[in-house]
Amino acid sequence: MIIVNDLRPGITFEYENNIYSVLDVDRNKTAMRQMIVKVKVKNLRTGVINEISFTGGDKVEQAQVEKKKMQYLYDDGDSLVFMDNNTYEQIAIPKDNLKWEMNFLTANLEVEISMYENEILGLVLPDKVELELVECEAAVKGDTATSALKNAKCETGLEIKVPLFIEQGEHVLVSTIDGKYSSRA
Repeated sequence: MIIVNDLRPGITFEYENNIYSVLDVDRNKTAMRQMIVKVKVKNLRTGVINEISFTGGDKVEQAQVEKKKMQYLYDDGDSLVFMDNNTYEQIAIPKDNLKWEMNFLTANLEVEISMYENEILGLVLPDKVELELVECEAAVKGDTATSALKNAKCETGLEIKVPLFIEQGEHVLVSTIDGKYSSRA
């Protein structure tokens, strides 16, 4: 058990049958009242961010979230298959749980899978991934006076905006946080 006064960003805990990761903590203590601890948290099962208020001294159950490095293998139709590089154990995660992440998954990409008591909570992608451009608009002569961008489609189906000098078939780095072009690979 953890006393809520000791919660810090990054700590995971279980509360009302949900698993939360602490993002921010605000403690408010006045002279005549008990401390109020407002915790900004992310629900690791749903991804929803909200705020929970506790009274100072309340206790929550600590959750041991395990992270495993795994490699993306392939898409089997309904789910995505990952393999542990040490044990060669394979797991399948339903596509519905990984809608955003599917934009960046290429064969053999190393990711971290978060698990709590053998329940898969999600995966953590690298900050940037290398993707090949399969479609790219032609640059219009005279458009280079400003930092103009054109539409491009990546091998995973993700559509991004790239600078005019980028051509079809090139490899680019894309941010997994916002899905925007970062640089040439």
